[in-house]
Amino acid sequence: MSATYPTLRMRRMRRDSFTRAMMRETSISPANLIWPVFVIEGENRTQAIDSMPGVERMSIDLLVEQAREAASLGVFGIALFPMVESEKTPYAEEAYNANGLIPRAVKAIKANAPELMVITDVALDPYTSHGQDGLIDDSGYILNDETVAVLIQQALAHAASGVDFVAPSDMMDGRIGAIREALDEAGFFQTKILAYSAKFASHFYGPFRDAVGSATFLGKSSKDTYQIDFGNSDEAMRECALDIEEGADMLMVKPGLPYLDILARVKNEFKMPVAVYQVSGEFAMLKAASANGWLDYKKCLMETLIAFRRAGASAILTYGAMDAARWMNGK
Repeated sequence: MSATYPTLRMRRMRRDSFTRAMMRETSISPANLIWPVFVIEGENRTQAIDSMPGVERMSIDLLVEQAREAASLGVFGIALFPMVESEKTPYAEEAYNANGLIPRAVKAIKANAPELMVITDVALDPYTSHGQDGLIDDSGYILNDETVAVLIQQALAHAASGVDFVAPSDMMDGRIGAIREALDEAGFFQTKILAYSAKFASHFYGPFRDAVGSATFLGKSSKDTYQIDFGNSDEAMRECALDIEEGADMLMVKPGLPYLDILARVKNEFKMPVAVYQVSGEFAMLKAASANGWLDYKKCLMETLIAFRRAGASAILTYGAMDAARWMNGK
């Protein structure tokens, strides 16, 4: 074996930081990040979420301050999720209250940080007394069309408050087309739809359900009759195709890391803007492992964000959005 063997040495270009930086194929910026936040009633209030270290529910006044910082850091958007503490009913009437928590939060953010994209969740689980994403019959089965009728009212209430994207996460059949038609008929032509098209019946959602207060009410029930089985890929593609046909402006894959194959397939097959959600369980694992000294939170969070971008994500919902944005801004 000669001293020059092999002729082509891939490691030559990996030796120095400047050549590694030059060759990096995938990049990330704050403009790729969406920050999910949990909103509560009151003033100057925060509530820690035990299962999501470092994440707090915030009242609107405190959220506005954080929204200003997010905008200053160049974060793409903020996604709002309510913690409804008292208005839970079987029919989720509070979901479409024009003066409810989410419409008021949207108005406050748009008034104080107008350059920040605001996204609202369209689903009923924070508002139902049974913790499901839709209305139920006497057997506990989720009623599809009856639920869609309520989701339309919810989306219209959010659109009237000035939201940029409504994001139906409920997984009811036909809801994207119904919401698009209702928005257009009401004159909200510019309100965009981010469709949770490939949302799987995952076991990684537990901390989120704690955060929005649906876990206790959901109990041992599941969402298997409307979310996608986590063994299925072709089914996810069919869901995406239907949502595109019905008028979705952007698609979502949820969860994130366990579904990178789905994310890449959605991007490759449909050539549309695709968001991915690094869900609460994924984030909690990073935080718990770093708290025990097993992982470096900063390095691992940034690696996961690059993984999402490499797989095709245009935008990433992550509870670490503000941390990552600060690091990218040298703070």
